[in-house]
Amino acid sequence: MLLDRFRLDNKVAIVTGASAGIGRGCALAFAEMGAAVVCAARRPDKLDELAAQIRAMGARVLPVPCDVNVPAQIEQLVAQTVQELGRVDILVNNAGGTPPTAALDLSLKDFETAFHFNVGSAFLLTRLVVPHMLQGGYGAIVNISSALSHMVESAFVAYGTAKAALSHMTRLLAYEFAPRVRVNALAVGATETDALSPFLEAAEGLRQQMVALTPMGRLGTPEDIALAALYLASPASAWVTGKIFEVDGGTVASNWPIKMPTGI
Repeated sequence: MLLDRFRLDNKVAIVTGASAGIGRGCALAFAEMGAAVVCAARRPDKLDELAAQIRAMGARVLPVPCDVNVPAQIEQLVAQTVQELGRVDILVNNAGGTPPTAALDLSLKDFETAFHFNVGSAFLLTRLVVPHMLQGGYGAIVNISSALSHMVESAFVAYGTAKAALSHMTRLLAYEFAPRVRVNALAVGATETDALSPFLEAAEGLRQQMVALTPMGRLGTPEDIALAALYLASPASAWVTGKIFEVDGGTVASNWPIKMPTGI
């Protein structure tokens, strides 16, 4: 049956930034499709809540507190996964993000920090898991990029540049690892997560303005992104690699209506 190709039975998936938002959505979707899910994030309390929900679904879960900005913690994440679950088949590099800052107010250190958080950590985790994927005979990596990797908006130079690098790293690694490990990315549009919600609540009318600028007439949900990630992580996309899927409600330009001061 065609739909069976979306199943992840006997697969082990690592999802970073799993305690909330898109990462949480991916972890739940993968568990529902039969995967054992390694949930990595910085907040142990949120991880425990997610782990309890996944166990209630009848799936296997391994919560691992991890800050992807710390290489030693990434190494421990992979080591613990292999030790307890025996393999790694799927990786979702979801942890990342950088607050908007005008270019003239952005220090070189802040710029480099954004690159390390959004790109360097994904590269290190990928480099560590691919040998295990090769051993196990299945490998699918999904990087969570952003619509701002190809759209323009003031004050997002650090975030947008880092996500653009993540998107192209996806293409380069896909070419290098083919045909044994597939690497794809999602260029995600405005999605209601813990990162966006504070802005939506603080600025009156912001939600309505963003919705009005989105052709599909609503903002994204973590489930919207998780379903796309499921496709790219599963055998359903067996002939897809090196691609950046735009999951953004049909936007062709930024739907961020707040014009940040640039100092220009």
